[in-house]
Amino acid sequence: MMIAAAGAAREEAARRGTAPPLVIGVTALTSLDEPALAEIGVPRSPAEQVTLLARLAQASGLDGVVASPLEIGVVRAACGPRFAVVTPGIRGAADGAPASGPDDQKRTLGAAEAIARGASYIVVGRPVIAAPDPAEAARRIIAEISGR
Repeated sequence: MMIAAAGAAREEAARRGTAPPLVIGVTALTSLDEPALAEIGVPRSPAEQVTLLARLAQASGLDGVVASPLEIGVVRAACGPRFAVVTPGIRGAADGAPASGPDDQKRTLGAAEAIARGASYIVVGRPVIAAPDPAEAARRIIAEISGR
């Protein structure tokens, strides 16, 4: 399935004369910790599972994976610096978590730390949409990333 998706994206881009899009696979949801993985029959730690799936995605021709900020390092070690890592589970450093708390996500970090660990892209949702002033929350995260 991953091989077919990567091939189809590249073929369609060539047919249109455009750059191919990044084709990204998903590793393990940020809501899954080791006990949750065990409950669904995965006998590995989140880091081991993410590494296994990242290697499989890379071998299948994908451009990167979605992985929690806690697993950026293992993806980089397994797949190298050019493999894209899309990182959800981003929390604001100013308050440590969105106004509503960590919700179901168990493997989270602040934006600046995720970027420092090597995230290619970060996905920031709850810290912004759950904030009383979403625009100000976004500005705080941007300031955190830029070191201001």
